Amino acid sequence: MSDTPSDNGQERCDFCRLLCHENSVVLEYEGDTYEFCSETCRDEMRENDRVFTEYHGFRQIVTGVSALDDHLPEGLPRNSFVLISGEGGTRDNAIQTELIWRTLERDEPAVILSFTEPPISIVEQFLSLEWNVLPYLEAGLFHIIDCFTYRVGDRNRMFARMDDWNQFLHRITRSVTTTVRDPTDTSELQHKLDNCLESLSMGDIGIVVFDSLTEFGTLVQPVQAYDFVKDVRADVCKGRFVPVFAGATFVGEEDIFPHDLSYVVDGFIELQLNGSIIEDVLVKRIRIRKMNSVLTVPEWVAYEYTDTKGLVTFDPVEELEKSKEMLDDSSESAPNDRQHPASDAQSTLDTMK
Repeated sequence: MSDTPSDNGQERCDFCRLLCHENSVVLEYEGDTYEFCSETCRDEMRENDRVFTEYHGFRQIVTGVSALDDHLPEGLPRNSFVLISGEGGTRDNAIQTELIWRTLERDEPAVILSFTEPPISIVEQFLSLEWNVLPYLEAGLFHIIDCFTYRVGDRNRMFARMDDWNQFLHRITRSVTTTVRDPTDTSELQHKLDNCLESLSMGDIGIVVFDSLTEFGTLVQPVQAYDFVKDVRADVCKGRFVPVFAGATFVGEEDIFPHDLSYVVDGFIELQLNGSIIEDVLVKRIRIRKMNSVLTVPEWVAYEYTDTKGLVTFDPVEELEKSKEMLDDSSESAPNDRQHPASDAQSTLDTMK
């Protein structure tokens, strides 16, 4: 019954919406003829009261981060584990913050496992970019798995030393924070992550962010670290169809955890500070090295972070030329400006004569 042919003239299955081959399966029902790509689809249609209106596949999403979306024309598959590997100073935490913010703006839940910052500092990262995350915390859409404050011996004393504003933020984050007693226990980490995802009904919706696999790697043995990443990829990305974005700070060694995970992860995003484009200036650049299952444009683009807008890409050479033009215009106008007082003074002298 399908009347939606593909570009090559093939019909689409009336159940799954995939293309039918020459030997399609036909079903006559109440005077109508239905065409299926397989007997399984035919049987499923008999037993179900609805069909798929389109092929869903590994549903792609738009992240909302311009530098990523511009280079992922087909979107990012929901079942992806993505490593964000950056040098110190590339503001990788800001990219993670924006990924969460854009998810919350879509009214989807987000979870962050924080190994390097307490919950209050995480909230401040949003507020510093003029993104008011407080309503999402109150609504329970944003959850923090705290893998940092185990380091604090006397937590009550830490809270008592806070000023009024930080105590206010602590009260807001308390109900949406899960504290990990021992982050070196990977089974506890997985258990609390799974409980959090269950409580938020996260399946084919939302994202998970690890702020630093580098820090995590310092807490456990290498074998445990690799197994943990593989298990999370299997349980969260492939099992729940929830993408995971994991930060990793590059310290110059490419063959150690987590930078040697390119064979495991589905996506690999690189951040760098480049000093060869403009003399004496370190330019932040981002590139998607790989993203499985979708078209990727793996080219470097320069970026910076601004309030409210988040990551903004630009052409550093073009900006430099604009700056030079402005300086040239200023230098041309400056002598004229200096001549005006002299001319006025000469006119005054001539008048006096």
